[in-house]
Amino acid sequence: MGPQDLPEAPAAPDTAQRLRAIGDELSERFFERADVVRTLLVTLLAGQHSLVLGPPGTAKSELARELTGRIVGASYWEILLSKFTAPTRMFGPIDVAALARGEYRQVYEGRATTAHVAFIDEIFKCSTAALNETLGYLNERIYHPESGGEPVRCPLIGAITASNELPDGEDSAAIYDRLLVRIEVKYLEDPSNFAALVRSAVSRPAAPRRTTVDLAALQHAVAEDVPAVAVPDGIVDAVCTLRAALRRKELIASDRRWRQAVGLLQASAYLDGRASVAEGDLSVLTHVLWDSPAERPTVEREVLHLVNPDAKEALDLADTIEELEAQLDAMAGQSREALSEWVIKKAHNQLATAGKRLERLRAEAVGAGRSTTAIDRVTGRQRAVRARVLTEALGVDASTVQAQL
Repeated sequence: MGPQDLPEAPAAPDTAQRLRAIGDELSERFFERADVVRTLLVTLLAGQHSLVLGPPGTAKSELARELTGRIVGASYWEILLSKFTAPTRMFGPIDVAALARGEYRQVYEGRATTAHVAFIDEIFKCSTAALNETLGYLNERIYHPESGGEPVRCPLIGAITASNELPDGEDSAAIYDRLLVRIEVKYLEDPSNFAALVRSAVSRPAAPRRTTVDLAALQHAVAEDVPAVAVPDGIVDAVCTLRAALRRKELIASDRRWRQAVGLLQASAYLDGRASVAEGDLSVLTHVLWDSPAERPTVEREVLHLVNPDAKEALDLADTIEELEAQLDAMAGQSREALSEWVIKKAHNQLATAGKRLERLRAEAVGAGRSTTAIDRVTGRQRAVRARVLTEALGVDASTVQAQL
């Protein structure tokens, strides 16, 4: 895209404001997905690709469709891959009518080659035949026609991909490396959210708010506004410090990944309406610098400890909360009396103490102008575990739990 092709700057309300509203609306609709929604928006603004990793039935595809459906004028394409998916099904089938006239050409309309946003489900099941074209599509936004000739330049802003599992071979690992952002999703943890999900299946809710953003405005933000966000020297120093800390723990990311991550920091600041990257934006790197989910907690600790002095204590509280949940799981099948005794003697006090401390940490962070993302995530876990204790150990009705938290 040349300078003459760039869309004009959008009119008020500005693009970032609209995208924040979209994020808020989707977070209300998709329980326990606020961080996922924000990270997908940041990734799209950076012009990068994301992987949503999680078991079936965690609303991965529905969330991707709903998000991309808010971009007015964008061409959207999605596909469920298998080991037998042919490249022509992804990038354009053969024009049969032209073939009958002795011409060999492909029909690109409605395929990956014309999409502004793509959703690729089961990305690691990409067939060997389609591998090289898929890599070219993700890397350079180009497609090489089967008949040869000039490569087709694709208008792709970013791809949202999904998988139920990690790659298990060299071919799929090559694609994995091209997905800058990796987001884990799980089944709903808070029983009250699960109860609300069940109720939504049998009720007729009012039509939700539906903020949209124009394609031209989004393209302008990706091409012009986000790259213009300043990156202070202090942020560069923080990134260097983080790299050194992770290397000491033998967590190595490529130079390319670190360089691309700078765009995510700029996109995070832009989404929040700031002209300069701040320390809080570094939290998006928790979705960038790990290869296996087992590495993610270590990366998260190093990132958040650097970003926010409140984060270390919040993560320590998270360890306590996780330990209590593990104990609850281990006590499955025990009598209600035994469970009640455990709640009274241990779980209740520890969860209540953790909740109060998290409230104070959040107030301190807000007062100091620091990000509350890590604290809010741990608070969500505390509420979810406490709700499980109330419903599973004490027999409280899940539909009434929310009022007691």
